[in-house]
Amino acid sequence: MPKRDTPPSSNRLVVALAYDGLCTFEFGVAVEVFGLARPEMGEDWYRFAVAAVDEGEMRATGGVRFTTDGGLDLVERAGTIIIPGWRGIDEPVPPDLCIALRKAHENGARLLSICSGVFVLAASGLLNGRQATTHWRYTDALKTRFGDIEVLPDVLYVDSGTVLTSAGSAAGIDLCLHLIRRDFGTKAANVVARRLVVPPHRDGGQAQFIDKAVPETHEKGRLSPILDRMQATLGEDYTVARLARIAGMSSRTFLRRFEAATGTTPARWLLLQRLSKAKDLLETSRLGIEAIAETCGLGSAANLRHHFRQQFSTTPAAYRGRFGAKTLTPREA
Repeated sequence: MPKRDTPPSSNRLVVALAYDGLCTFEFGVAVEVFGLARPEMGEDWYRFAVAAVDEGEMRATGGVRFTTDGGLDLVERAGTIIIPGWRGIDEPVPPDLCIALRKAHENGARLLSICSGVFVLAASGLLNGRQATTHWRYTDALKTRFGDIEVLPDVLYVDSGTVLTSAGSAAGIDLCLHLIRRDFGTKAANVVARRLVVPPHRDGGQAQFIDKAVPETHEKGRLSPILDRMQATLGEDYTVARLARIAGMSSRTFLRRFEAATGTTPARWLLLQRLSKAKDLLETSRLGIEAIAETCGLGSAANLRHHFRQQFSTTPAAYRGRFGAKTLTPREA
């Protein structure tokens, strides 16, 4: 859930925090995205370092023991700081770490948390008055303990400009790719996503991943072709009644099964697919905004602009200007 069109950071040093009890997967996400050599990305790519929160040898989940590149002094030099989880949502955050993070933020650093790492940002006070998210298991605890934070429980990540938070562990990949997209553009994010063998962007939210399996195999077989058909013919009008007839179900049963399978309603799912298609066309084609709206089934440029701004907090023209092909004439934008 990107919220602001913040300029890229000119400071390419990414520093990941490491602590005793380190969350191995979340830390691995940071290393895999920002810590690997990527000569194909040019000389301006990220530099990566690991800063120790605790002194001496530390342990990570899985029995790994490790040392780091330095201590919190590295945080002062970072352009981006990653908090890869935390050793427990009930574990206190060291005051010197909070001070270091606040100082780094004042100096212009961006701070990014993965999963339970949001509790470190919350303890530092940097989320006060902001929107944030975390793993769905922790959202209630975050709301209860930090009342000044607007917790969004059903999104994969939140971009508040210089402070960014992700949901569960894998959503950290989505957020890291989003940051690459902000800094280097869509093509760069797609290159890294291909290396990771993951989608460059996932629409939707955490609701898709919380006990949302289709209950019976024959129902899954009935719904999958419908989803494929909707994606292939986004310009058509799909009412619940029509979809239910195609599926051979009552409207009530279809709605219940559809939400169990996707975590959302047919209308919302279709809107996200149409907006995703619109983004692809804005990035890769020279079609005018009106033509893109018609192709995607959104009807008019005004309707596309409305939903685009509501979903992405920007306009189609601004998105194209940053990530894709230019329109043919100002009138078409």
